[in-house]
Amino acid sequence: MTISRRAASLSRTFVATAMGASLVAGCGALPGGSAGSGGPGATITVMTFAPEGTKATNMPGMTGMAKAYERWVNAKGGINGHKLRVLTCNEKNTPSGAADCARKAVAENAVAVVGSYSQHGRAFMAPLEAEGIPFIGGYGVSSEEFQSPMSYPVNGGQSVLIAGAGHQLGRVCDQVALVRPDTIPGDALPVLLNAGLRANKMADAADIRAAEDSADFKPQATEALAHTTGTGKEKEKGCVTAVLGERTETFFDAFRRTEPQRKKPQISSVLGSVSQSLVDRTGGRESPFEGAYITSWYPVSSDPVWEPMRKVVSEFAFGDDTVDPDDTGAQTTWIAYTVLSEIVKRFGKGEGIDARKVKRSLNEAQPVRTGGLTPDLSWRYQDMRAVAGFPRIVNGQVTFQIVQSGRLVAQPGEQSLDMTSTLEQAPRTA
Repeated sequence: MTISRRAASLSRTFVATAMGASLVAGCGALPGGSAGSGGPGATITVMTFAPEGTKATNMPGMTGMAKAYERWVNAKGGINGHKLRVLTCNEKNTPSGAADCARKAVAENAVAVVGSYSQHGRAFMAPLEAEGIPFIGGYGVSSEEFQSPMSYPVNGGQSVLIAGAGHQLGRVCDQVALVRPDTIPGDALPVLLNAGLRANKMADAADIRAAEDSADFKPQATEALAHTTGTGKEKEKGCVTAVLGERTETFFDAFRRTEPQRKKPQISSVLGSVSQSLVDRTGGRESPFEGAYITSWYPVSSDPVWEPMRKVVSEFAFGDDTVDPDDTGAQTTWIAYTVLSEIVKRFGKGEGIDARKVKRSLNEAQPVRTGGLTPDLSWRYQDMRAVAGFPRIVNGQVTFQIVQSGRLVAQPGEQSLDMTSTLEQAPRTA
């Protein structure tokens, strides 16, 4: 770690600690104090936060999945003798919203934040670091999730998805255009995509920026088309990939209307920007996403390994239509809570649990199994990877999928792939 990064980290920790102290001064002692969840049999409090009702990416399925998990696990007696209490919070896609959610987790004496989504890693991580609260299985969209010693990711985040997309497209494309958000997290995407492309001896992609909450993508669609059909060589294949969250659909609608009929570029994206529910909503077999290449962290949603989650959603989501078992956010949350449950089960029966005990167990425990949804996960020092800017990636695996007959299925001829070595050779992005 450089001196400047160390200083920045200490500065954020100092600010967060001061904010925590002012909260105590203004409101009295924090609920439960430093004793965490108290003695044997006490309730374990955790939090899941995600943006809802915003003009950009929304992830209500993550908080919905968390509440369904809470109902399910408590219906069968809790976790290792502890009742689970799940708090949810709307992160609002803003730094202040993310920080507010983290401070609420502190104030409610949460032992962990589990399966959450936010682009604003600095805003939420500093309060959690100051209070020693682990962040388990975030969606992976902020770089801090792969840098902070309080973060325990279950997937490789956007970085492995985008590098994986570069690998997927590098096998079939001659030119690639990337359409991505004009944001700080978005600035890393071209570097990561190009790392995957270069691993397949491909030229770098055209980098096309768009406002995160734009409703008009015609300029970007025209530019992407120009980059991927500009040579006029019939045998060359152009590919357009868009990673715009919920705005991906809007972009490809504009792209389809701009696209010439004589030469159709291959389209692609990553899970989170394109999902099974989006394909269903846009026509299924007739969807404009038919034939699209998609990169994911996990097995296809039709794989039997998802059956336990599907059963919980069916029986305990109580008609909450935000909880879609095909949604990557809900899937990530399920995996994150699986990790939490496995860690809690490693304590003595009825033993008192607090955030620092959970953190220590995560740091020292043998690998955690997730029922085949990911490789076994472990966050010990020896499990960290030499990926510049993302040292806490412990799972670099991606799967390759394609939309066929209206369903996301495994791409024929492509096995899951660990993108760690590709990322280790990529330039630093964070």
